[in-house]
Amino acid sequence: MDFLLTDDQRTLKAAIRELCDKEIAPRAAQFNARHEFPWPNFKLLAANGYLNMHLPEPYGMGADWVSYAIVIEELARACAVTSVIFEVHCSLHSEAIYHYGTEAQKQKYLPRLTRGEILGAYALTEPGSGSDAAALRTAAVRDGDTYVLNGEKTFITNGGQAHLYVVFARTNPDPALGHKGISAFLVEADTPGFVVGKPMEKMGLHASHTTQLFFEDCRIPAAQLLGQEGEGFKIALAILDRGRVGIAAQAVGITQAALDDCVKYARERSTFGKPIAEHQAIAFKMADMATDLEAARLMLYRAAFLMGKGQRATKEISMAKLFASEMAMKHTVEAVQIHGGYGYIQEYRVERLMREAKITQLYEGTSEIQRMVISRQLLRD
Repeated sequence: MDFLLTDDQRTLKAAIRELCDKEIAPRAAQFNARHEFPWPNFKLLAANGYLNMHLPEPYGMGADWVSYAIVIEELARACAVTSVIFEVHCSLHSEAIYHYGTEAQKQKYLPRLTRGEILGAYALTEPGSGSDAAALRTAAVRDGDTYVLNGEKTFITNGGQAHLYVVFARTNPDPALGHKGISAFLVEADTPGFVVGKPMEKMGLHASHTTQLFFEDCRIPAAQLLGQEGEGFKIALAILDRGRVGIAAQAVGITQAALDDCVKYARERSTFGKPIAEHQAIAFKMADMATDLEAARLMLYRAAFLMGKGQRATKEISMAKLFASEMAMKHTVEAVQIHGGYGYIQEYRVERLMREAKITQLYEGTSEIQRMVISRQLLRD
């Protein structure tokens, strides 16, 4: 059992950290303050070959999943917004096309997605079906060589910015079919009848645009069906496993950023005649933070390793996502406490990190859903 990164992984980690420290971290606060989508960061990642890096050639560079997790972790350490834009584009969107698309769909979209010419999004959640994804009501009715979509989606990351959406809709209204009546489609943003709502005002991730989507007699070619009719729910769950690796990595990166800021502040800030780092109350908080961070990172890398080997890893992925997100929330709150009153003002990054950490417990399956997944896997084994 080897817990060390390979030479290639260490080289990659150093390269993406340098890029993040130089180009991405310095402008993260500015993008968030303006609620401005960070297109320069997306284009920068494309230019440096990071988009879809984990897909095999010719669509990517065939990087392993641990390397992919490392990149998201480093992006989140610098800018959580950029990490989730990257994760949705690569894990949820491009992965769906690569694994379930026809050869024509792959050739049409994947090269452009990898070059950063277009941005992808993933549309599963609806106002009445979040954790209960099988309850979605958006309908797709076959009409000759087209499907006509009607319905609504919500909480869609990259909404209004993406050029191409993976959309899940019910192709068979028979309630007895349940999730077996759901299919997946590729919908281009300029399709008539496709309408994007205004960006939602969120607690954090202000530069990441999250919107509703509306389908009003939206007619798409039958060739835009992703996979087979009735396979949509299976596709959604399989892709969410991949996405949860990315969210675990995001949570690890946010926690690392919080620890970095705490160590720096604890060395510089003095009370009662000595740096606060020398006060046991502060030192022990940072020790716990570092310990939980290392545990979360090891769980993440194990889940990513198993995913890359093609092994069944649903339980391990959910464990990593659950633990990493819970620790991110716990320790960003502690980071604000360590900074005292300064932690509550926007001049210090930790208040933003605390707000950004919360979403890792919610999207791509809440902590409660992860516990359901883990317990079900335990009972099956």
